Amino acid sequence: MKSNIKFALILAFSIILQPIFAQTQNNQKQKQIPSHVEIKAVNGNYNFYVNGEFFHLKGAGGSGNLATLHEAGGNSIRTWGPRNGQQILDSAQKYNIMVAMGISMGQELHGFDYNDDVAVEAQYNRNIKEIEHLKNHPNLLCWVVGNELNLSPNRGVPVNPKVYDAVKDIVEYIHKNDPHHPATTAFAGVSEAHIKVALERCPDIDFISLQVYGSLAQMPEMVKKAKITKPFAITEYGPIGHWEMPKTEWGREIEEPSAMKASGLYERIQAGIVNDPTGLCLGGYAFLWGQKQERTPTWYGMFLKTGESTAIVDELTRYWSGTYPENRAPMVDGLTIDGKKAEDNIYVKPGDRCTAKVSASDPNNDPLTYRWEISKEVVQRSQGGAREREPDSVNFNVASDANGILVFTAPNEKGEYRLFSYVFDGKNKVGTANVPFMVE
Repeated sequence: MKSNIKFALILAFSIILQPIFAQTQNNQKQKQIPSHVEIKAVNGNYNFYVNGEFFHLKGAGGSGNLATLHEAGGNSIRTWGPRNGQQILDSAQKYNIMVAMGISMGQELHGFDYNDDVAVEAQYNRNIKEIEHLKNHPNLLCWVVGNELNLSPNRGVPVNPKVYDAVKDIVEYIHKNDPHHPATTAFAGVSEAHIKVALERCPDIDFISLQVYGSLAQMPEMVKKAKITKPFAITEYGPIGHWEMPKTEWGREIEEPSAMKASGLYERIQAGIVNDPTGLCLGGYAFLWGQKQERTPTWYGMFLKTGESTAIVDELTRYWSGTYPENRAPMVDGLTIDGKKAEDNIYVKPGDRCTAKVSASDPNNDPLTYRWEISKEVVQRSQGGAREREPDSVNFNVASDANGILVFTAPNEKGEYRLFSYVFDGKNKVGTANVPFMVE
C-alpha cells in the first residue's frame, strides 16, 4: 500500500512539474541572444562579420552530415526553406556551424501566381511567422528570401516583376524586426536584366545570391558584365549541370565520372571564388551536401543514400582546410560498355552479351569492391531543381564480375537505360560513374 501511495505522489508531482519544465525551456529559447551579422568591406574585400569577428564563409547546401561538414572544415550550411528550422539551427549549434536560412517563396516556374493577392498575402504571413520564430537563434547567419525566382515557365519571357515586390515586403520586415541578420534573394545564373529588375523593385537587399555550376570559373567576368556592384554570395555551385553537359543522340545527359567531377570543381572554385578579383565575393555554398535524385541519383549529391561520401567532399576539405582528408575516396575516371564511352552513343540489342569496364584506383591503395546497377531513365524530368522520381532498377543477368569488369546480358525490353558503377574502399568512401545506353 505504501509503495502505491509513493508512486501516486511521484506521478502527481511529475504531472504538476511538466508544464513548469516546458515553460522553462520556452523561456530559455526566448532568451536566446542572436549573433549580430554584418557585411562590410575591409581593405576593399567584402566579408561576413559575426559579432564583430571576420567570418570566412565555407559553406554547403543541405542540413545533414553536420559532423562530417565540421570535420571537413566547413562552417556554414544553407537551406531552401524554414521547415524544421529550429531543429536545424540547434543541430548546427553543436558544431559551431552558421545557417543561411531559406524563406520559401513560390516560383512562377512551378505555377505560383504573383497576381493572386490572397496567395501572396498568405505567403507573407506564413513567412513572417517563421522569421519571428527563428530570428534570435545564435547560429543564424542570414536570410535567403526565395530561391531562383527569376526562372520563368515561358522560355525567354521575364517573370512577373511583382515577384520582387513580394521579396521586398519580406526584406523590409526583416530590416525592421531583425536588425541582426542580412537578407538576400537567390538568382539562377548571372543575368543583368533579371538582377536589374529585382534591384529596382527591392533595392535594399543586403547582398545578391548567384547560383552557377559549369560557369563558376567565369564568375568575375559575368559579375562585371552584369554590372554588379553589391557584394554577392554563390549560394549554389557544384558539378557541371545536366543542362550544360553533352547528350546522347537520344537526348540523355552524360554525367562526369566522380574523379573528373571533383577535380573540375576544385579548379572552378579556385578561379571563381578563391581568386576573385572583384572584392565583392562573400564565398558560397557547394551543392549538395547530401543525396538527391536529379537526372541520376549521383549527379549532385556528395553522398550516397547509404552514407558513403565522394571525392567532391575530399576536394571541399582541401579547399576549406588546406589539406586532403587522411582517407580519400576511390578515383573513378571512366566507364565503358564494349569499349565505348557515353559520348560514343552506345546501342545494344536485347539480350546482347556486353562487357563493362570501370577505370578506378584508390589514393590510399585500399582494396576496392564494386557494385553494378542498371536502371531505366527518368520519365518525367524535373525543372529548376524540383522533386524528381528515381527510376526503378532492373534485373539483369551477370556472367562475371571481377576487378571492375562486368560481363552482363542486356535487358530484353527495348528502351533507354543507364548502367551505374559504384566503387567502395570499405572506409565509407565511394567513387561513381554511369553511362546511358539504348536497347533497340
